[in-house]
Amino acid sequence: MTAELVRGQNHTLPQTRLEIRVSAGAPVVAGATLGDESGTVHGIEWIAHPGSPQLPGLEVSRQAAAEHRLAVDLDALPEAVHRVTLLLALPLEAGGPTRFGAVASPFVAVTGLDGAEIATFTLTGLDTESAVAALELYRRQGAWKVRAVGQGYAGGLAAMLADQGVSGAAELARSIQEAVARGLARSVAPAPPRTAEGDRVRHAGGQPPSQGGGRPQPAPQPDPLDDPATQPATPVAPATPTAGGPIDYAHPRRQSTAPPPPPPTAPPAEPGRPAAPVAGDATGWSMDERLYNQVWGMFEDLARAVAAYRSAVDFAESRMVKELERTLSDPRSRIGGTGDRAREEARAKRDELTGRAREALDRDLAQLAAEAAVVEPALPAAYAGWDNPSWHGYRAPMEIPMALRIGDLHLPESTGIRIPLLVRLPLERGIWIDSGRTASEAAALTDSGQLRRLAMESAVLHAARLLAVYPANEFSVHVIDPAGSAAAALAPLVSSGVLAGPPASGPGGVSSVLAHLTRRVDLVQMALRAGAADSLPPDLDPAEQLLIVNDFPHGFDDRAVTQLRYLADEGPSVGVHLLMVADREDASAYGPVLDPLWRSLLRITPVADDHLADPWVGHAWTYEPLRTPPGSRVLEQVLDRVAAARRTGHR
Repeated sequence: MTAELVRGQNHTLPQTRLEIRVSAGAPVVAGATLGDESGTVHGIEWIAHPGSPQLPGLEVSRQAAAEHRLAVDLDALPEAVHRVTLLLALPLEAGGPTRFGAVASPFVAVTGLDGAEIATFTLTGLDTESAVAALELYRRQGAWKVRAVGQGYAGGLAAMLADQGVSGAAELARSIQEAVARGLARSVAPAPPRTAEGDRVRHAGGQPPSQGGGRPQPAPQPDPLDDPATQPATPVAPATPTAGGPIDYAHPRRQSTAPPPPPPTAPPAEPGRPAAPVAGDATGWSMDERLYNQVWGMFEDLARAVAAYRSAVDFAESRMVKELERTLSDPRSRIGGTGDRAREEARAKRDELTGRAREALDRDLAQLAAEAAVVEPALPAAYAGWDNPSWHGYRAPMEIPMALRIGDLHLPESTGIRIPLLVRLPLERGIWIDSGRTASEAAALTDSGQLRRLAMESAVLHAARLLAVYPANEFSVHVIDPAGSAAAALAPLVSSGVLAGPPASGPGGVSSVLAHLTRRVDLVQMALRAGAADSLPPDLDPAEQLLIVNDFPHGFDDRAVTQLRYLADEGPSVGVHLLMVADREDASAYGPVLDPLWRSLLRITPVADDHLADPWVGHAWTYEPLRTPPGSRVLEQVLDRVAAARRTGHR
C-alpha cells in the first residue's frame, strides 16, 4: 500500500529502479543532488539540473514544468553516493510566482516503473520560500529508504545549494536559471491559455490524480483575477500557443521523452479553424495507452473549462455586489433615479461578464464534444460502454488492459458530454456499490427493493467486465449471497458457468468462502516474504480473485466481519479484491469498527449521484453506472465466450 509521508517520516524502498513524479501549482525547476554518507555534495558534477540533466543512475527534466518525471536507478549510482535529494525551485520568469505560498502545495510521489505509488508527500506549510528540498533517497545499512524533507529556502536556489555544501552556489544557481530561461518557450504552464479567438490549446508536455487544489483563472474579462494562488495543481499542462494556431489534441499526461508521440493521422487544419480531433492522438507506447491518456486529458480539460466558467461567474457576482454596496453607501444615490441606474448598470455588467464566460465555455464544450464523438467508437472493450460494437466482436484477450471502465462522469454544465471513468488494473482497492436510500437524492426517490436489485445488477456487470478483460483462467469470481436474495441478478453468471463455485449462502457458506480466500492471502504473503513464490501449494488458484458480497452484514458474525476487513486491507496487494453491495445503515450496529472498511473501498452507486470529488478544482462529478442496452443480450453473449475460452484454455 502507498505510504503517505509527513515531514521527517521515512519509508523503505522495495525496489531500486524508480520514478519520482512531481505535480506543482506552477512551472517549477526540478533537480537532484548526490551526496556521500554525510550528505556532502562533491562539486557540480554531483548535481543534475536542466542545464546538465543526466548523471549515472539519474535523469531530470530539461525545463521548468508543472509536472515532472525523474528517472532513478539506485543500483547505477556511483558507490560513493549514499543520498539523492530532490530539489524544486520556482523559475525567475517575469510575472511568475516568486514564492511557493502563492501556488498550490507541490505533490511528490515515488513510484515503481509500473506506475504503482510507493510513497507520497505533499509539501504543505510553504510561504516565502522559492526553493525547497522536497525529499531524499538515502542508503542505510545496505537498504535504500525515502524520507520526506520539505525544507524550504527563502533565499532561493542559491541558498539551498549553499546549504548542501556546494561551492559557487550563487553562480551555479544563476546558470541553472539561465538554462531554464532558454527553455521557457517549451515551459509547461498549469492554466489553459486562450488564443485571441478564445480557443483552448493543448500540447504534449509534462506529467499525475491522484494532487493539489485551487481554481483556474476565470474566463477573459476586463478585471481578471491574476493571483497565482488561484492556479490549480492539475496534471494537464498546456504550453503557450501561437495565436490562431490549430488545436493540438496530444494528451500531456505523459512525457514525450519516454513513449513515442502519436503519428500524424489528420490533415493540418485550415488557418483560423481548429484541427479535427483524432482518436488516439496522445502519447503512449500502444493505442490502448494513447486512448487511456486521451480520456484522462478530456476529463482534465472539462474540469478546467468548467472551473474557469464558475470562477468567472463568481467574480461577476462579487463585483456586482461590491458595486451595489458602494452605490448604496453614498447618500446621494438615494436622491432621484441615481441608485436605480447604478443597480441596472451593475447587473448589466454582471450579465455581460457571465455571458462572455458562457461563450468561452460553450466553445470548449464544443471541442470536447467533437473529441468524444471520435474517441468513444474507437475505445477497446475494456474502456467502452456496453453499447460499443467492440463487445459484439469480443474475444478472450492475451493480456490484461491498462484500465477498466466502471461508469461515466459528467458535470451540470455539460450533461451531454460523458467522460469514461477508468480505473487502473489490477485493482488497487475494492469497490462498494452503495444500495442505501440515503446515499443520494436519486436513491431516496427509488424503491428500496428496486435499489438493491439495481445495485446487484451493477455488480454483475462489473464482474462480467473483469472476467472478460482478463486472459482466460486468470480471473476467478466468488459470490456470497447469504439469504439467496440476488438469485435473479446473478443468473447470467451462474448459467454461463464462469463462477468459481455456486453462490455461498447461509452462515456456513459465508464462513467457507472467507476462510478459503483468507488462506490464499496468508499463503501468498508468506511466500512473497520468503522469496519462494514458486513453492505455493498446488491447489492454490494463481488467478486474480474477486469476491462479490451481497446484503452485508446479513449472515456475518464477528469473525466473518474481521476476515472481510482483512481481505479489504491485505487482499489487493496479492490479487484478492472485494466488490460489496451494501447499505451502510444496515451495518450501523458495528459503529466505528467498520469505518476503515468503508474508507478502503471505492464507493459508487447504482443510480446517478454526484458524490465523486475532483481533487484538483473541487468539482462534484455526477457518476452514472454502466447499463446494457434495453433488450440486448450482449452480457450473455460475452459471458458465453468467456466460459468457452476458459474450457478450452485459450490464452
